[in-house]
Amino acid sequence: MVTPSQGDAGEGARPASAGRAPAAEPAGSSGAPAGAGPGSAAGEPLLRLVGVGKHFGPVEALTGVNLEVPAGQVTALVGDNGAGKTTLIKCIAGIWPQSTGQLYWNGQPVQIHSPKDAARLGIAAVYQDLALCDNLDIVENMMLGREKMRGGLLDEIRMEQTARQTLADLAVTTVRSVRQPVGSLSGGQRQSVAVAKAVMQEARLVIMDEPTAALGVSQTELVLSLITRLAQRGHAVIVISHNLNDVFRVADRFAVLYLGRLVAVGPAAEFDRQSVVDLMTTGMTSRQVNGDSSSTAVAGSASGGEG
Repeated sequence: MVTPSQGDAGEGARPASAGRAPAAEPAGSSGAPAGAGPGSAAGEPLLRLVGVGKHFGPVEALTGVNLEVPAGQVTALVGDNGAGKTTLIKCIAGIWPQSTGQLYWNGQPVQIHSPKDAARLGIAAVYQDLALCDNLDIVENMMLGREKMRGGLLDEIRMEQTARQTLADLAVTTVRSVRQPVGSLSGGQRQSVAVAKAVMQEARLVIMDEPTAALGVSQTELVLSLITRLAQRGHAVIVISHNLNDVFRVADRFAVLYLGRLVAVGPAAEFDRQSVVDLMTTGMTSRQVNGDSSSTAVAGSASGGEG
């Protein structure tokens, strides 16, 4: 584990409080998801993984992963190609059940056998393909599968009001009209619609897979601002990205995977870009961060010595 230390932040390090509201809005307040925030389950993280592993026949894709995902914070999940990032989030999102270990939601053990199980808990994943229908407009995409009815007909007015309010709450102001076809939107706008759809479904944990991949500068700014606002509203956010410049701007915490093992986890202030690159490529680092020299090896667990 990268050791916490005192003093000035190292090059590229981002203090956990940087760019973040002093505290998440309490549960029940305007704009905060119910049950989210620091008061949940007597300080328990929203999601906790203990000894989670996943194998496909003889291939061990994940081994002994111990990870906490707190509400109101952005956790950056990073690693090289094949490190197990996608496998891990698919276990959390119910695409694949884990082979070993246990997941805890608000301190209670849970079994997530399907995406429906994850959605019932309040877990939503926004994958790279976004799963949007280009031929439908923004309202129709956001309400797909959750349409509001009145007198046996679609209540178009109420659905439009709901979609418009959700986008406004997330400060998404770049779309011309909520009746625009999604196929006409930019990459950043499409990401915003996909995230707004997850929020509208009362997701308390939002997982974003490569949210800024192939986006331009202005579109990337839009998505990074949206990620920050999600955390400020009390949501837990997991971001997977190969763009370290982007994740250092929004991350409160880092979790680094190497060959299926979690080799480091901790506040963003304990890392700099070079230490993260070292961990991603070799599973260890001897970089000095905040003036303190620390070394992390694959054999050592990132979470208290387990796994």
